Amino acid sequence: MKKSLRVGIIGGGIGGVALARALWQRGISFQLFEQAAEFREVGAGIQMTPNAVKVLKSLGLENEIQQVGFLPEAMVGRSWETGEELFRTPLKDTFVRLFGAAYYHVHRADLHSILAEGLPEECITFNVKCVNVQLREDKAVAVFDNGDEFEGDLIVGADGIRSVVRGALWGKDAPTFTGHMCWRALVPVDKHPLPFVLPAATFWFGPKAHVVTYYVKGGSAVNIVACKETDEWVKESWTEPSSTEELLKAYDGWHSDLIRLFERTDNSLVFKWGLYDRNPMERWSRGHATLLGDAAHPMLPYLSQGAAMAIEDAYVLSEALVYFGGNVTLALDAYEAERRNRTRDVQLQSRERGRTYHLDSPEEQRRRDLAIRERQTRNPHAVGISAEWVYEYDATTCRQRFGVSSSVSMKEL
Repeated sequence: MKKSLRVGIIGGGIGGVALARALWQRGISFQLFEQAAEFREVGAGIQMTPNAVKVLKSLGLENEIQQVGFLPEAMVGRSWETGEELFRTPLKDTFVRLFGAAYYHVHRADLHSILAEGLPEECITFNVKCVNVQLREDKAVAVFDNGDEFEGDLIVGADGIRSVVRGALWGKDAPTFTGHMCWRALVPVDKHPLPFVLPAATFWFGPKAHVVTYYVKGGSAVNIVACKETDEWVKESWTEPSSTEELLKAYDGWHSDLIRLFERTDNSLVFKWGLYDRNPMERWSRGHATLLGDAAHPMLPYLSQGAAMAIEDAYVLSEALVYFGGNVTLALDAYEAERRNRTRDVQLQSRERGRTYHLDSPEEQRRRDLAIRERQTRNPHAVGISAEWVYEYDATTCRQRFGVSSSVSMKEL
């Protein structure tokens, strides 16, 4: 890379540390700013699908993800009431062959830890909150609540769905409450597997609700994500306390396997949060500043792609900066050209899964289940949630798709 760059990253979540790692790997100077006193990821599971695992491997984290992850045997769909198996997609022995990488279940904190491991301490600043971003001719400046400023060749907002950077670049607006909420909890496992929890990514489909369960931490815990439609506003916070009683009440009448699992939750470690959404953006970047992850394209959890999209973003942005020799304008054009359509499609299809998972009419449920069975009859490896197109994508080949869309030739960079 011909031009030496200085990049400021606002936000130390999974997207922020993934970008920091990708830049560090490529020898690009960065400073990451996090408002918390230390890196903290909440106690929840996360699904690392093959598209994200390809990036983790390219970042040199293949051994680490194997050590902290759990390899599910299959993706299984079940009826909320009878437990009838609606579909079964083999994962453990087939996804590497089909999609070029494995499918892991990981604890969020473990994933964050392996991404952040070894990053230079002097390149990370805690206890500062970004309050504004100012654009200059060939720079951008992040302004913090303590009065400090950071001037960089590029400022990247990786600061979540209520991004301050997004507001500074494009004007403040609020995300929309979807009318959906989720509970989350972790259940310790004394003997794996539990007789009532499959060693799989299990989707329980019900009227106006669904539940996903899977093992994390090598099988020593079960992660629960229970989503339900509601007429009541729910706070957008992953740490809003709930209770075992509230969880059980919400799923009264559901299959006994789920009820037995919910009964094992620690009453003080059951949390709930409201699901909020934004429409896809037409542009992410202005001047020498851009957005990444939920700041640009918040994802509803129904395709399990929030963290995966941020990890893909991080890789592509770092590659673009190198490919275009440090020309930030060309790099941001290429970054958005590669990522906007991809993330828009995942955003919109995640919304659609929120509808099809929650069908209320028995007739609609029957037609959905029949269509899934017909797909699997034609192809035993068909993904029950129709996500092959998500998993096939390979961010690590993005250079093949970069084009120089300006009058500046590569020789001039």
